[in-house]
Amino acid sequence: MIAKLALEDGSVFTGRALGPRGTRTGEVVFNTAMTGYQEVFTDPSYCGQIVTMTFPLLGNYGVNPDDFESTQPYLSGVVLKELPPRPSNFRATLSLPEFLEKHGILGIAGVDTRAVTRRIRTQGALRGILSSEIFDDLELVHRARNAQPMAGTNLVAAVSPARPGPWTEPLWKPDVDGRGPAAPSGPCHIVALDCGIKHNILRHLAEHGCRVTHVPSTATAADIRALRPNGLLAGNGPGDPAAVTGTIETLRGLLGELPIFGICLGHQLLALALGAKTYKLPFGHHGANLPVENRPAGRIEITSQNHGFAVDVPSLERVGGTPTHVNLNDGSLEGYIHRDLRLAALQFHPEASPGPHDASYVFGRFVQAVAAGRAVDESVFA
Repeated sequence: MIAKLALEDGSVFTGRALGPRGTRTGEVVFNTAMTGYQEVFTDPSYCGQIVTMTFPLLGNYGVNPDDFESTQPYLSGVVLKELPPRPSNFRATLSLPEFLEKHGILGIAGVDTRAVTRRIRTQGALRGILSSEIFDDLELVHRARNAQPMAGTNLVAAVSPARPGPWTEPLWKPDVDGRGPAAPSGPCHIVALDCGIKHNILRHLAEHGCRVTHVPSTATAADIRALRPNGLLAGNGPGDPAAVTGTIETLRGLLGELPIFGICLGHQLLALALGAKTYKLPFGHHGANLPVENRPAGRIEITSQNHGFAVDVPSLERVGGTPTHVNLNDGSLEGYIHRDLRLAALQFHPEASPGPHDASYVFGRFVQAVAAGRAVDESVFA
């Protein structure tokens, strides 16, 4: 069975269909990670997107239930170049095609992913359509051009949980010396605002001895206060941050009341709650090898990233924010603090999964600061 991928610029690609028969539209992006396709496909931040993997061979180690970053995948489709005939890994319980079929995700193999990537790099992220049932090129291009744009779209409601709940699962890997990190000296309760949060963020908090409660994006400031947390973590999620108005108001109502740490979408939502602005990047940052300058520490960290929007630096500085991290590829903001409001945020994913662990230390620093009643400031990053 064949499938076709059409882009709004008129490009059409034909390949082998994967997953169920159907048609999906979405923003077409590319991800440069060399491993970790399962973690990418189960990251809720990809809701509404068709993900093109630039690494040419996908599916060689199959899929297993232990490495999911959410309870299910939310992305619209998968584009890849070469699919091996069978997976080879003792942990695999499904092949990649079986995984896509089970979760209703459309895929296409045999595509020149370099050509797709070059179009996105040149023109910016493009709306597209992936179909294994419509084969008229003109019809496909027409539908791609009429697909919903990412800008202005609130996708958080599609991935956020319906009700709050505890999280107790720690990281499955021990430290190098065989011991887990020490628990904080006193009781520490962190509420995680779940806009589509990756499981590895919650695992890191639990690993550092926190009692973790994740709450839906619809939680109000009063709902969060009622849980009596020591700190708040605003997590990642999909879509345009400026469209998530209810969550922005919740965060605005909590500024200055307790230490807050933001990651990815949470980084953007906190900036909007402060009164700063966000903007859409040309083709976003999607990969596991992006260099970031950590200014407080005076070093470069290689990071895992997945976002299509960024915070405008001048508007952030006008409301008291101080930039701490800068993307070395395009100069966009990757982190900031607000000293007066005990707030720190990172645009990239310090928990990785997939990707390097250069910045995973920030979870321990955040938990230690919260447990000790210290300010959350640049010392979290230095």
